[in-house]
Amino acid sequence: MRPRPRRRPHREGAGAPLLLGHGRLPRVLAGTALVLLAAVWLLPFVWAIATSVQSEQDVSAPGLAPFKGAFTLDAYRRILDRGDVPVWAFNSLLIAGLVTVVTVAVSTLAAYGFSRGTFRGRRALLAVTVAAIMVPPQLLIVPLFRQMLLFDLVDTYAAVILPQVVAPMMVFVLKRFFDGIPRELEEAARIDGASEFRVFRSVVLPLSRPIVAAVAIFVFIGAWNNFLWPFIVTNDPDLMTLPVGLATVRDSHGVQYVSGMASALLAALPLIVVFLFFQRRIVDSVATTGLGGS
Repeated sequence: MRPRPRRRPHREGAGAPLLLGHGRLPRVLAGTALVLLAAVWLLPFVWAIATSVQSEQDVSAPGLAPFKGAFTLDAYRRILDRGDVPVWAFNSLLIAGLVTVVTVAVSTLAAYGFSRGTFRGRRALLAVTVAAIMVPPQLLIVPLFRQMLLFDLVDTYAAVILPQVVAPMMVFVLKRFFDGIPRELEEAARIDGASEFRVFRSVVLPLSRPIVAAVAIFVFIGAWNNFLWPFIVTNDPDLMTLPVGLATVRDSHGVQYVSGMASALLAALPLIVVFLFFQRRIVDSVATTGLGGS
């Protein structure tokens, strides 16, 4: 009798989903766990929507039910009537876009210099960059504001944008990614006569699209949601960003839960739209680079 062939253990293919095992039961358990986690994550968002479409009296009524009264959009109408939301949204889009472009350009060049450069003081400068990651941004508000006063930049777009383009964390993340790119590809380009900038532009950047996209996404979200620095450095309503402008409208009329939830949803709406249009690109970038856990 021929010996029966030994069965080889099943191996998950590349990109296979992480499961508890093989078979129908593990898949059902994993799917159920994901649905429960998604429901827990979406519950505050649904509660915010439910609160924003009710009256202040209904929301203040006792009870834990999300809907306690009639449906109304009065909170959104009040905010749109009392504030210049289109101007604030334009300012946020302009500032977040410029901060993203400049930050990505500066961070990629700095990271490439740290990764491939051999200049004197490289290790010390890299150590200072890494140490800057641990400095809370709140500690820099006073010196940055005094610097803006010195250069007469208060109440300008430059005052809001320039302090946000320095991102030591993004430089470090990009530098670690550039370290993993094979140097043989760059040497082949140099043999063909490419300059150092041409190597960076034509070889390194195309190979770094996932990490650059992930960095751009996180920088844009951070710049859009930034409240403290634009609130301090701008007094002109025509220069306010959307989070700052909505906060001034809400605070001028006291604590109102419905208006607060409506303001938060209006501020988050553009980011939600961006995510819906580019969700595949965003998820692929974060999953490929692992930036979400950094």
